[in-house]
Amino acid sequence: MRLQLEHIHPDAGRSFRLLVDSRLNDFYYWHHHPEWELSYIRDADGTRHVGEHVSKFEGDSLVLIGSHIPHLNVDYGVKTDYHKTILHIHPDLIRRMADGIPELEDFQKLITRSAHGINIWGHTKVRIGAMMEGLSGLSSFDQFLEVLRIFQCLAESTETELLHSTPVSNQHTRKTMERMEMLYRFIEAHYGDPIELEEVAVLCHMTKAAFCRYFKQQTRLTFTEFLNHYRVNQAKRLLLTDESIGNVCYACGFESLSYFNRVFRKLTGSSPGGYRKRFLPG
Repeated sequence: MRLQLEHIHPDAGRSFRLLVDSRLNDFYYWHHHPEWELSYIRDADGTRHVGEHVSKFEGDSLVLIGSHIPHLNVDYGVKTDYHKTILHIHPDLIRRMADGIPELEDFQKLITRSAHGINIWGHTKVRIGAMMEGLSGLSSFDQFLEVLRIFQCLAESTETELLHSTPVSNQHTRKTMERMEMLYRFIEAHYGDPIELEEVAVLCHMTKAAFCRYFKQQTRLTFTEFLNHYRVNQAKRLLLTDESIGNVCYACGFESLSYFNRVFRKLTGSSPGGYRKRFLPG
C-alpha cells in the first residue's frame, strides 16, 4: 500500500485545522503528515490502524497521532451513521507555547509521548470528545483557548495508553519528507509570484515529466491544483481584512480576476465576494 504525504493548511484565521463529519469511510487513505492529529469518532464500530498498531474499537474512539506516524483514516469501513471530529495542529506550535511556561510543563511530556501514538479512554475520552464537538460553535479566540484546554486535559490524564512501546520511525519516507518540505517552503515564500512548473522541477533535480508524476503520487493533486489550493487558502485569510478583492487576487498570485473567481468558486463553492459577506456581514 502506498503511503501518502498529506499537506495540511490551517483554517482561515486559525493556527489549526478542524474537520467535522468529513466522510472517508469508503476511502482507504494510508497517510502521514507533520501535524498532530487528534481524532474523535462516536456512534461507530471500527478498526484503528496507527503505525504498526491495529485494534478494534466499539462505540467511539479518541486517538492522538504524532508527527509523521503513518495511519489510516479512522472511519474507514464504518457502515453506520457516525460523527467524527478531527483536529490538526503542528507540534512546533505546541513546543513554542510550552517553552518556558510552567503552567504548560505537562505539554513537554505530551510532545514526547505523541511519537508513540496515544489511545485515550474513560472519562477523559468523554470529556475531550464533547469539547472537540463544541469547537465549531466558538469564536476564533475561544476556539484557541479550548484547544489549549483539550491538550492540557490530555497531558494531565492517566486514562491513556501508548500504541507503540517505542517512538514510531518513518525512515523510509525521510527523503520524500525533506523534498516535500522544501517545496512547501518554496510555495510559502513565492505563492504571490508566477511559479512555473519547470522552476520547481529544477528545484527538485527532476525533469518536468518526472516531477509531475512524483508530485501527483505524493499529494493526489497536480502541482497546479495544489498551488491553487494554497493560494485560495491565503486568499480566504486576506478576504477577512479590508483589502479589495482585486488586491487579494493579485497578492495571492492569480493572473486575472476571472481566473481567481473561477478557481475560488470551484474550491469553496462561493465567489470571493460571497465568502467575504458570509464571514463579514455588513
